Amino acid sequence: MQGKGVIKFFAILLAAVCIYQLSFTWVANKVEGDAKKYAKGNAVKEKAYLDSISTQPVYPVLKYDYQYCQSHELALGLDLQGGMSVTMQVSLRGLVKSLSGNNPDVVFTQALDRADVDSRTSQIDYITLFVNEYEKLNPNGKLASIFSTRDNQEHLKFNASNNETETYLKEQADVAVLQTYTVLNTRIDQFGVTQPNIQLLKDKNQILIELPGVTEPDRVRKLLQGTAKLEFYQTYDNTEAYQVLANVNGFLAAKNKTAKKDSSQTAAKQTGNQTASAKKDTAAKSGLSLLSKLNKSTTKDSSSLTGKSALANQNPLFSIIQPVTYQGESGQVQLRPGPVVGYVTQKDIARVNAYLNSPEIKAIIPQSMKFLWGVKPIEKTKIFELYAIKLAGAENGPVLIGDVISDARSDIDQSKGGWEVTMYMNPQGAQKWKEITAEAAPGPTHKDPKAIAIVLDDNVYSAPNVQNEISGGVSSISGGNFTQEDTKDLANVLKAGRLPAPALIVSEATVGPTLGQQAIHAGLLSSLLGFVVVLIFMITYYNRAGTIAVVAVIFNMFFLMGVLISLNAVLTMPGVAGIVLTLGISVDANVLIYERVREELLLGKSLKLAVADGFKHALPSILDSNISTFLTGLILFIFGSGPIQGFAVVLMIGIATSLFCSLLISRLIFEWMTNKGWDIKFSNPWSSHTFKNANYAFVKNRFKFYIFSGAFIIAGIVSMFTQGFNYGVDFVGGRTYVVQFNNSNVTTQDVHSAIDQVLGASEVKTFGTDKISITTKYLIEDNSTSADAKVETALIDALSHKPETKIAGTNIVKFQKVKATIAEGLKKSAFWTVLFAIIIISSYILIRFRKWQFSLGAMFATAHDAAMVLAFFSLFKNVLPFLDIDQSFIAAILTVIGYSINDTVVVFDRIREFLELHHSKTDDPKEVINHAINKTLSRTIITALTVLFVLIVLFIFGGDVIRGFSFALLIGVCFGTYSSICIATPIIVDFGKKDLK
Repeated sequence: MQGKGVIKFFAILLAAVCIYQLSFTWVANKVEGDAKKYAKGNAVKEKAYLDSISTQPVYPVLKYDYQYCQSHELALGLDLQGGMSVTMQVSLRGLVKSLSGNNPDVVFTQALDRADVDSRTSQIDYITLFVNEYEKLNPNGKLASIFSTRDNQEHLKFNASNNETETYLKEQADVAVLQTYTVLNTRIDQFGVTQPNIQLLKDKNQILIELPGVTEPDRVRKLLQGTAKLEFYQTYDNTEAYQVLANVNGFLAAKNKTAKKDSSQTAAKQTGNQTASAKKDTAAKSGLSLLSKLNKSTTKDSSSLTGKSALANQNPLFSIIQPVTYQGESGQVQLRPGPVVGYVTQKDIARVNAYLNSPEIKAIIPQSMKFLWGVKPIEKTKIFELYAIKLAGAENGPVLIGDVISDARSDIDQSKGGWEVTMYMNPQGAQKWKEITAEAAPGPTHKDPKAIAIVLDDNVYSAPNVQNEISGGVSSISGGNFTQEDTKDLANVLKAGRLPAPALIVSEATVGPTLGQQAIHAGLLSSLLGFVVVLIFMITYYNRAGTIAVVAVIFNMFFLMGVLISLNAVLTMPGVAGIVLTLGISVDANVLIYERVREELLLGKSLKLAVADGFKHALPSILDSNISTFLTGLILFIFGSGPIQGFAVVLMIGIATSLFCSLLISRLIFEWMTNKGWDIKFSNPWSSHTFKNANYAFVKNRFKFYIFSGAFIIAGIVSMFTQGFNYGVDFVGGRTYVVQFNNSNVTTQDVHSAIDQVLGASEVKTFGTDKISITTKYLIEDNSTSADAKVETALIDALSHKPETKIAGTNIVKFQKVKATIAEGLKKSAFWTVLFAIIIISSYILIRFRKWQFSLGAMFATAHDAAMVLAFFSLFKNVLPFLDIDQSFIAAILTVIGYSINDTVVVFDRIREFLELHHSKTDDPKEVINHAINKTLSRTIITALTVLFVLIVLFIFGGDVIRGFSFALLIGVCFGTYSSICIATPIIVDFGKKDLK
């Protein structure tokens, strides 16, 4: 074997990298375990412990902090840890109306109404639907007359064609989606969840949001679906606001002192004493003396618990708010000018808010002052800035609102270099902006420029200083450290006020933490048992050579997990299924090699030579079969979403690591053992002659197989048209609730009788052994933020009418919602994905085997397998309750196609080899092909059995979440094994009678 040194070096390097990547998970889990021990079941104490240690070094030697370790640990999907997944779509009707200046034209409104109806079932984008409907209603109408308003006329001329107007509307729709993404990206920070995920799905104008560990779904829905509120505020300078904070600090200190002195005083008397005491205290401590004291006490005492406690008692507010200061020329601590009045760590924000929002503190703060947080922490920290905002006008509000912004864009600062934002206002806004900037710019009343805060949803995005009066409505906002991404985000924020396009939840899934823990347990159990099954089978069948395969599988699992973490992949329950499936298919290469070695040994070759030739002759089959399966995974990754992509990632990485371990690691072990003179056996006495002289008439009986498959598929087609399928909610639309009843004897009929009169006709079926799944379309077209709460309340109330079905909100362990539009799109996407997979894989077979008959056989076999599984799911839909057609089922179908091709390619490769050896006129191609099938029969059956054993384990122990998925794989592997022998190969015979000689 050449290049052994390079292979060893690469294996050691890969192992070191994997250990390093996995170590972050070990360290983070240890810290979280310590937090649980400390908290003893108190969730608040546990969170406080983790927050306090977030910036402390916890990683041995390298001294990484907990926050860093947590961000690099193995990320778990929502189905494994609980949480909420939301797909949002921007409501473009509001955008179109806004761009028209809320035009009252009747035809315009009718076109919008019709577009709304069309969008529920069509996959065409909303703008195109609207334009088509408008042109139907008014064939000679000019859309530019509606949309070329005073605000839009720079971008859309009055005489623009309808095509030009449509292009403009689509551009604005793209902008609205990007703005929504920017706004939502900020809003999810407010949930305080670990490792949130937000993705912009550009092709669908949708935004996917995943929030692990969320326990308040109603709050999430309201916050995510709220329309963006952009405002401009004047600000107080730090020197003005500091005294107010000092007064608050003094009040709180006096309150602590008074409470200690005499806790028996009445609340009214206590408040009076506190106020008087606060005034004296703050008078004594105000100004620079307090800053100096704070600075000294922080550096001197905060290292000890006693010092921290004393600081917190004497300065309750300033112990958690660090004033913004600098050291003057004389060495004295000075307040830094600007609107930022304090720095606060993320863990203390809630306490600061509680202080500032209490009624007694509000009485101290001037009515024209309020405090807002910066939108993001200071770079590479968990420290947020606190801004002092000046309220204006009779209503104590902003000086300007965002609807005056006509445009904003990211530009390069021509004078200073770097990035800036150019902001454009309409005439009304420009006039008001001129007055605001004139007041803020340096002048007779103040020599330093004042800042104007740009606030979106009560978060300060930027607070630039105004250097001079700005007329004309065009302003430049620059910052010394603006990046291009910063300016793009700020430009999107500025445009958010002009385009009122609310984002609606079109798909949602909520998994309770209990169900997540059950999924983790099921995943670990099925993975462990799957490994044990593979270990036992390989050693039992292949003797000592089987132990080498087991060692290769162990290395494979180790490398797979390490690579997953290094790629920041998220492990979902389908991903766990991918790991378990990888266990099965990872031995496929070893089986191919071992069967070849056994053939070489029968020819009388030495062990060392037989091993070398076995690896050499098995290599083409191994590569072809794994590449075809990898292509399936790639198609799944491209066209799938969420958990399906997680499965695809695991499958593709598993194939790559399997090849490395089977072809290289196994080979190194074999050579080491043979050099040591070890006797390596490739079978046990009972397995040495299995399928050795097999001579089944597969080709001769091919028409019987055609009849069986045809009859089964036809029966399935009839069933599809008569009774259909059990569609999952993601294919029909609606809301699905998985309920765990307190009464284990509740039946589906009990649930039907309780809810059907309230929620209408609903689908009710068992989910696992102790839960019931309820799917309803009640209020599914209601886009209000309260719709989900209404349906859940109606469900709980309906079930609670009977004692045996009575539940509370905590009994709902899983929730999923899918709009009809999304469901229709998923159906079409699923069909085209499967078709595309068949075409791609058939094309690969054509390229590799250079005969169209092989490609046709592969296409027939893959289509046959998909049709057989579909037929089975329809025929037995009322017998097996877990036979759902959903996204996971499509993943299973594609995986079955990949497995079937894997199997088929191995048979094809041996057929090609035999045809090249036996091509004389006296050789009958049918006999040659039949002989080739029988030669690979041992490998085909052994691989199928290995995968089936693992899938049976996955089906039994993998949990309710993936039971239908694993069953589809189970029967699919059976059909795939059958088709590779009985369908794909006979197709070659019947269509290649002349070309095969």
